[in-house]
Amino acid sequence: MSILPWIVAAWLFGIGLYGIATSRHFVHLVGCLTVCQSSTYVLLLSLGYKWGAGPPVFFDHPPGTPAVDPVIQALILTDIVIGAAMSALLLVLAIQVQKRTGCCDPQSVRALRKSK
Repeated sequence: MSILPWIVAAWLFGIGLYGIATSRHFVHLVGCLTVCQSSTYVLLLSLGYKWGAGPPVFFDHPPGTPAVDPVIQALILTDIVIGAAMSALLLVLAIQVQKRTGCCDPQSVRALRKSK
């Protein structure tokens, strides 16, 4: 097992976290959160990969042939779908904040309160 995917995943997570901490725009914040989530793709891929293994299709492989883990691949696809839905929802919320307050800076937006 190589340490390179772990380093890449940590680097992606760190870059995304730095972007989240220094973000001055909601759309940039959503993009940085997506970069943080992409580190989980790399991490899951590194966990499910086996050197010299074939695809997880068993109809043409003899029994005992090494194959990559199909459960990890299903988890990655689920992670991608959840990430896309989360990004879409957060971008819609950023558009609504822009419409209601006129700015997309997280620090200048005050709490939205009901008027009495």
